[in-house]
Amino acid sequence: MTNPSLRQLDIFAQMVAAGSLSRCAQTLGVSSAVIERDMASLEMRLGYRLFDDIRGAARLTPAGRRTAQAMTLLAQDDAEDWAEEATPAPTPQPDPSPPPPPALPPALPELLLDTDAQLPSLPATPPPANRAIILATPAPVFGHFQDALTAFEAANDDIAITLDLSVQSAVEAARAIESLRADIAYFYALEEPAGLSSRYGWSEQVNLYAGADHPLARAGSVSRGDLTITPQLAVDPRNGLRPIIDAALARGGARLGPVMLETDNMFDIITALREGAGCFAAFGPMARDLGRMSGIRRLALDVPLPAIEVRQTVNERSLSRPGVQALADFLFL
Repeated sequence: MTNPSLRQLDIFAQMVAAGSLSRCAQTLGVSSAVIERDMASLEMRLGYRLFDDIRGAARLTPAGRRTAQAMTLLAQDDAEDWAEEATPAPTPQPDPSPPPPPALPPALPELLLDTDAQLPSLPATPPPANRAIILATPAPVFGHFQDALTAFEAANDDIAITLDLSVQSAVEAARAIESLRADIAYFYALEEPAGLSSRYGWSEQVNLYAGADHPLARAGSVSRGDLTITPQLAVDPRNGLRPIIDAALARGGARLGPVMLETDNMFDIITALREGAGCFAAFGPMARDLGRMSGIRRLALDVPLPAIEVRQTVNERSLSRPGVQALADFLFL
């Protein structure tokens, strides 16, 4: 969800607006099968269902409603990014508001691989006392604790919670904390980053997958040398998961062959895997679902790849507000 220009997210927004599969297909000028396929692919990426019955009333699940709300907030900030090919932005007008805080160094791959990378300290300005608690998290991580979040809201109906699904990495979590866009943030990292206080939640193993008939899928053990001559399938470079996966592969010494396909359409990746076009790295719900599919196998690497940690950080300026620490601890359990 870092890049809301993804085609599947745009189709999801159109589905929410249309209210039915047939109306959405008619609006977009495509078949219902295409819409259904893209929504299934998006649900696989996110790790949870968006619709109870996409062919019927197309009712959003609780997680789907949360996702739609988070996307609406994100679109208000970056409306021009929703289209795959954004229209030219209008001439900027003078903005009386103060400029946003500068981006935090270093770049994402450097932060993931350099444990000594430092992030700036937080200013002392507290957030408004009456603001909703903002929970920033990767979408698959939200899928992990969505039931716990629902239970917390049911027990604390006086506390409002806003979900932000645009955070993936430690750099993005730090920016969200620094700019008061998040009170609690979850993020992916190879280990605890220096300069950003956080606690370890759990780890998700990175694995490589190939078609069941691929020579590496049939091998009893796959070496790093075997991988160098194997074409790679990958998510789009603009996807926030891409640099995280690339960093894990680099840390594990897994140098893959040329990238043959880069896309966020999981249907296309699954098709290419089954056709033996190359191998694909995944972790979390995406890896779980791939491992259950017919025609696809996990490679038996002779040395496992690094696991990616899911970590939680809490904005120190938010701790005085009701419910922030309680929510952080409740989701952490």
